[in-house]
Amino acid sequence: MAFTFARLTPELLIADLTRSLHFWVDLIGFRIAYDRPEDGFAYLDLDGAQVMLETRHPSSRQWLTGPLEAPLGRGINFEIGVPAVEPILARLEAAGWPLFMAVEDKWYRAGEVEVGQRQFLVQDPDGYLLRPAASLGSRPLSARG
Repeated sequence: MAFTFARLTPELLIADLTRSLHFWVDLIGFRIAYDRPEDGFAYLDLDGAQVMLETRHPSSRQWLTGPLEAPLGRGINFEIGVPAVEPILARLEAAGWPLFMAVEDKWYRAGEVEVGQRQFLVQDPDGYLLRPAASLGSRPLSARG
């Protein structure tokens, strides 16, 4: 399958590319689509979910709208559609990586139906919040408990 760029790809400023790649690639399951290690940059892909990681260099041309204070990404979480959350959870547990929120099955109203997903929350090394989510399908609104 040929690589296709997503139409919306967040670019996250990070502190340490090696540490971030360990988290995003080894633990979450992304792959490096391409990188520029000399610039501290990597473009990652997980079945069409894409993110760019860029090491923060105060002297570089980076578009900062305010001070970067940990945890980064406050006010946003990145939902990542995955076939199953269990393999990711197993890798995180084996690495001793803490969860921000334990796995749950959650149903959300979407028009005239509810769509379900098994999801959890985890922070990357810089504090960005990820929400891997696997579909549980849909059900009529009347099926709510």
